[in-house]
Amino acid sequence: MEHELHYIGIDTAKEKLDVDVLRPDGRHRTKKFANTTKGHDELVSWLKGHKIDHAHICIEATGTYMEPVAECLYDAGYIVSVINPALGKAFAQSEGLRNKTDTVDARMLAEFCRQKRPAAWEAPHPLERALRALVVRHQALTDMHTQELNRTETAREVQRPSIDAHLLWLEAELKRLEKQIKDLTDDDPDMKHRRKLLESIPGIGEKTSAVLLAYIGLKDRFAHARQFAAFAGLTPRRYESGSSVRGASRMSKAGHVSLRRALYMPAMVATSKTEWGRAFRDRLAANGKKGKVILGVMMRKLAQVAYGVLKSGVPFDASRHNPVAA
Repeated sequence: MEHELHYIGIDTAKEKLDVDVLRPDGRHRTKKFANTTKGHDELVSWLKGHKIDHAHICIEATGTYMEPVAECLYDAGYIVSVINPALGKAFAQSEGLRNKTDTVDARMLAEFCRQKRPAAWEAPHPLERALRALVVRHQALTDMHTQELNRTETAREVQRPSIDAHLLWLEAELKRLEKQIKDLTDDDPDMKHRRKLLESIPGIGEKTSAVLLAYIGLKDRFAHARQFAAFAGLTPRRYESGSSVRGASRMSKAGHVSLRRALYMPAMVATSKTEWGRAFRDRLAANGKKGKVILGVMMRKLAQVAYGVLKSGVPFDASRHNPVAA
């Protein structure tokens, strides 16, 4: 029943969750939980214990911090909406909420949920969750490998055996994860086909295709290519104050850092070693764009093209993807 519906806002951070429950009578109840698997289970138990079975929950899209709790609540049968942080910020300003604390943010999200009734979010398929977990683990070990390599430059002789042994283990584990990722995608015909479509794009290889597929998924989660680019934090953002515009537009960087990282090297390769990418680079350079700007636009273009080939089911064709349309 409508009068029994609770609206819940959850502010997510690395280590904790601030939860604000807006009850049907207009009163608020707040509580904090650890942002861990155990904490997520305790949150669901707490909600059920207070007979909150019918709720619409709003969480801001903050990448890895919000995904596990959103999935847990979705699996528990709650309506979950994952909203763009920019929408939350605009709503807070419209409501005159100037103080920014985790508790205030959670209450703002509960009010946003009640007033705006945002669209329900659908959790990724278990196969997508598994792929994303493997991709995240691979990225973490890649970072660790880079750190150990950097340590070899200044390590004392007595430290080298330990570093070398760790590097060997990391390299073996990275290969094992890559095989696990390949086996996972190869075992599902749809996922295997979508990965091949992604690898038809200039500059995109096995590692990048796995990351893209982990976040785009098996369903049409995004309404259009620009929405996926925004999810990756690759859309331009203009800095404004009042009626003044300060400087040129810049990459928003408000989305998934994993996607931006994954597209950086492919953008480098595409603009330097592929005919399509060089045409893109040269046309932007002719319009006065500099190296870093060109690279950022190419990253955005690759994200949009990736969405396009998956949406159409047709491999990359340079004649269909204008290199300067971004």
